[in-house]
Amino acid sequence: MSSFILGEASVGPGQRATVNLPVSTLSNHTHVMLPVHVVHGEEPGPAMFLSGAIHGDEIQGVEIIRRILNHPALQGLRGTLLAVPIVNSFGFLNHTRYMPDRRDLNRCFPGTDRGSLASLVADIFFREVVLKSQYGVDFHTAALHRSNLPQVRLAPDEPELLRLAQAFAPPVILISRLREGSLRLSARGAGVKVLLYEGGEALRFDEPAIDAAVRGTLRVMAHLGMVEPHPRPVGQTVLSDASSWVRAPESGILHTTRRTGDRVGKGEVVGVVADPWGQSSLPLFAEWDGIIVGRTNLPLVNRGDAVFHIARATPLAAIRQHPDEAAALADEDEII
Repeated sequence: MSSFILGEASVGPGQRATVNLPVSTLSNHTHVMLPVHVVHGEEPGPAMFLSGAIHGDEIQGVEIIRRILNHPALQGLRGTLLAVPIVNSFGFLNHTRYMPDRRDLNRCFPGTDRGSLASLVADIFFREVVLKSQYGVDFHTAALHRSNLPQVRLAPDEPELLRLAQAFAPPVILISRLREGSLRLSARGAGVKVLLYEGGEALRFDEPAIDAAVRGTLRVMAHLGMVEPHPRPVGQTVLSDASSWVRAPESGILHTTRRTGDRVGKGEVVGVVADPWGQSSLPLFAEWDGIIVGRTNLPLVNRGDAVFHIARATPLAAIRQHPDEAAALADEDEII
């Protein structure tokens, strides 16, 4: 087993090291780095990256990666783990999703060293971390004032990724087309298999979502032979290739009757919107049979606001027969 090279650093078999990759400087000339923690096993195996806070306010991935790095399973790691808890340090420090140039980093891949600041960060992360891996898990949350049920998203017609997602065993696997400029689209073009994990809320820690991500990632690593087998999941995974948002029929005060993870039937009442005086209320109905995978956490809504995200359960055979019918899921900040 040879040493692993990252930037100008060399990490020997059985060693750990944090490598700081230079990114830029702040306007006060403070240096900004991209810290990558390398865990290089003594035995051969695949290289896998873990990334958090590509959207700077989605801080939960930082805690997920911290727990994985401290897990006893890594003591016998085979292969190499590249952990980047904070990709967008600019947004992370300022509690915002975006880069200082107002760009969404997950629309700037694979990046270039001659472009915008977001493009520079995307280029360094993609070139130094993603392209040196065969697999990856990218951790995300819902947007501000929204929460997501733990779920894994992957592109249609990706049988190996589907097997990895099934090994992860989240409550829901969502099949959706890739977005231009996204990390997953660029990674697929380079032959790197990347799962996207969604769970919890921006600027908050959600313990069940954190625990599901840690356990699921370790199951994926066990599936790849990187660590010893991890305990099997409890519960079943719902597979879906279609989802929609239930929107408020009127402005007012939202009262919800269902939670994320609940199964709902077509036409079922999932909440009501009432006026502040209690003189009138309008129900919200589920558009189809499915499972609630996301919701707003704000009780104050305007007419047309997205309230519940419901994924339709889809048999695996139907997804395999119609891989091109899956739609592209909008980002959480695009749903208002």
